Amino acid sequence: MPRSSELPLPVRDAGVAAGWFTFGVLLMWLLPEMRIAFSGGEPGPAPSAVLVLAVACTGSVLRRTRAPVGLAIATVALVGGALWEGRTEIGVLLVFSDLLYCAVRHPPRRTARAVAITAGVVVVLLAAVTLVFQGGRLAVLHLFNLVLLVGVPTVWGLEVRRHEDLAAAERARAEEAARAVARERDAAVAAERARMARDLHDVVAGRLSAIALHSEAALQPGADPELVRRALATVRESGVAALGEMRTMIGLLRDTGPHDPPTAPARLTELAGLLAEARAGGLSVRCDDERPPGTELGAPVELAGFRIVQESLTNAAKHAPGAPVAVRLGIDDDALAIEIRNGRGGSPTPAGPALHGGTGLAGLDERARAVGGTLSAGPDGEGWLVRATLPIDPPGGPR
Repeated sequence: MPRSSELPLPVRDAGVAAGWFTFGVLLMWLLPEMRIAFSGGEPGPAPSAVLVLAVACTGSVLRRTRAPVGLAIATVALVGGALWEGRTEIGVLLVFSDLLYCAVRHPPRRTARAVAITAGVVVVLLAAVTLVFQGGRLAVLHLFNLVLLVGVPTVWGLEVRRHEDLAAAERARAEEAARAVARERDAAVAAERARMARDLHDVVAGRLSAIALHSEAALQPGADPELVRRALATVRESGVAALGEMRTMIGLLRDTGPHDPPTAPARLTELAGLLAEARAGGLSVRCDDERPPGTELGAPVELAGFRIVQESLTNAAKHAPGAPVAVRLGIDDDALAIEIRNGRGGSPTPAGPALHGGTGLAGLDERARAVGGTLSAGPDGEGWLVRATLPIDPPGGPR
């Protein structure tokens, strides 16, 4: 059997109307003196009184679907009963009050406002008429009764409606806040994915490119055995280094225990090892570190600078193998200046599509902008120049 809350509104309102009718008839029968009499007449459940109550309860069938129409029906029953019988039953008054409450709570806002204003005007007019024809004492008494009959249900319905509107506004605000949080979370996830993709490229691409280049050199027909041995040694070193950096990256992405702390991110102080690896790969690298002694940089700037040099050397090995490369580090206008200039070398090694069409420069530009800096790359006379300017203290960056 379905619960009452699962029934359609007309069915539930019809049950309310039946309840009001039964209650009104019981009042007529058990308490016949509980009525407002305007003229003589026999108390009790007279057929005419029951008919007036039935008409009023007919309006209760529309108490939530078309409450103003139901209120109009109850008003006709209230006025008609007073004129026809010379009395008004308490059951009819209760039905009228209930329908007045519903008429200011359930309809659209404009209709509810019109009903409330009309009710107020009727109360004032009836009080004024009583004051003119029956004097001040009866006018005050009638005004008090009208406030109980009309004013209380109207104000009550308006107040309940106001609280419901506030609750609906709060729900809408909470839903909008939840959607904003979801959008921010999605944006954060997208930014984190982009950062991970950039870090993955920086960590792995350079090492794998070196492995591919040295493998290609070792596979050349008639290669010198000593050259092959050195190339394979470099391949192994690059592979071990790539595995170590991948382990560091994975450790940063998962929860680590107190006995397994993640490795510190790469810094410019480790540039010597990177340059040695580049020289082992066939590049002629010169590094001029013009930074004043004791210069301290934020960790994000250290990492960004290291990755910029690493990617630039990898690109030089790809596209200009054997070319001289000059790396310069300095402080210009309270910012770290990095320049990597390489001349033209031999033909790029055709080591497959993985060595071409990458996103290294775009990633470096994103990394520079992430710490508030700038990066430019392009032809420079007879070679290629990558220049980055990174603030010493990035906005919001930890030292």
